[in-house]
Amino acid sequence: MTIAVHHVVEGPADGPVVVLSNSIGSTLRMWEPQVKPLVDNGFRVIRYDTRGHGESPVPNGPYGIDDLGGDVLALLARLGVESAHFAGLSLGGMTGVWLAQNAPEHVRSLVACCTSAQPGNTRMWLDRAKTVRAEGLAGIAQGAIGRWFTQPWIDANPEQAAKLSEMTATTPVEGYASCCELLADLDLVPGLPKITAPTLVISGAEDKALPPDHGRVIADGISGARFEIVDNAAHLGSYEQAGRFTQLILDHLKGVA
Repeated sequence: MTIAVHHVVEGPADGPVVVLSNSIGSTLRMWEPQVKPLVDNGFRVIRYDTRGHGESPVPNGPYGIDDLGGDVLALLARLGVESAHFAGLSLGGMTGVWLAQNAPEHVRSLVACCTSAQPGNTRMWLDRAKTVRAEGLAGIAQGAIGRWFTQPWIDANPEQAAKLSEMTATTPVEGYASCCELLADLDLVPGLPKITAPTLVISGAEDKALPPDHGRVIADGISGARFEIVDNAAHLGSYEQAGRFTQLILDHLKGVA
């Protein structure tokens, strides 16, 4: 059953729509560096909080990737949007891959950032869900920053790092844990050849959570997909190397348009 996710819409009413989807343990705020450049280039930007995150409702688990994708389709329907460009990072990228496989008529193009079609590490995800349910997210939030960013970026931006860590620390326990359980057995690899949307895959060279090999699998599985690796970027590469990620996304969207 779909839910009405919290969302923010910015940009010209008649602009091509771009949907931005967040990672596990973050909110729509993670896309702040991309909003103004996209709007300035004429795009209408829809950001939303994945179910169980930010200001969106927190239904009891389990969640499936089809639930997350269904929430997006319901959002587009409510907003009267027939099709949109879709850019997602990590869990958001997986949501985009599912949408491109299962609702291709609604996906004008796909940008899959720092993500995977098959995350693996089943036991790690299940253990993390168990830990979060028992102990909360404070410990997970501290560890997340070390996965999200390179140490030089953390050292140079301590206030931003602390603010982004708080974003994870305040994620609802059930939402985070249920998404961990979703990731534990997710496998979108078999459906990659079905994707016809123009696709850009971006990986961070220093991403230890989902290294570039994960992105390469997606790009190799989708006919005509472009694959880019951004240096000095860990898992939240869209924030750490905002300029490079934003330019790649803009070039892709303009090429499709």
